[in-house]
Amino acid sequence: MPQSPINISQPLLTRVLLTGGSRGIGAAIAKQLEAEGALVYSTSSVNGDLQDAGTPRRIWDAAVAALGGVDVLINNAGVFEEVSIDADDEKWLAEWDRTMRINLTASANFSRLAVMHFREMNKAGRIINIASRAAHRGDGPTYWHYAASKAGVVALTKTIARGYGKENILAFAVSPGMTKTDMVNHQLGTELASKFVNEIPLGRAAEPEEISEAVVFLALRAPPSMTGATLDVMGASYVR
Repeated sequence: MPQSPINISQPLLTRVLLTGGSRGIGAAIAKQLEAEGALVYSTSSVNGDLQDAGTPRRIWDAAVAALGGVDVLINNAGVFEEVSIDADDEKWLAEWDRTMRINLTASANFSRLAVMHFREMNKAGRIINIASRAAHRGDGPTYWHYAASKAGVVALTKTIARGYGKENILAFAVSPGMTKTDMVNHQLGTELASKFVNEIPLGRAAEPEEISEAVVFLALRAPPSMTGATLDVMGASYVR
């Protein structure tokens, strides 16, 4: 029997699962999505430790139950914690594993659940992953793990886009540069922060709302032929 056509129409209210939505970029994304009429299930650390392999499934099931289904997944939750190569082996490997589990493995787990959900419901769906400038140009010598995890996020996004585009399952990434979030605000005004800002031709760090503009565009309006794309929002501090 011929396969039934994929339903590419979006529901009247787009249902979004957003991880890491309590502050910074995530809070800006949630606010803008809700202003545009989307239904948002937003998570924070109180919803579970993303180092735990079972947490994405618990959050996903809760979101589907609350929203009646998910149309868009936004993987925003992540950590940016430094560790020197001079740290002892146990500490260095522990930080590597923690960063990979939260930034990359959890995003892959959520994405897998999203793809299976979209296929089961025979409908279109979108996945947006928050990557980083570090995925493309690398990062400082105490952030090997962070840069590697975000490069993995970009590769994950491209693989999903290539693998499921015929089923109208779309995947995009956004790569912010230095952004005024809690992770950065405590450094602003320091000599190190001034060095980073001086690398940005725009002359300043990005506002969270600038990142959210790109994310919401991909979630709600980007044409399907953009699938697989990564949008840079980094003030030309790295140009590819």
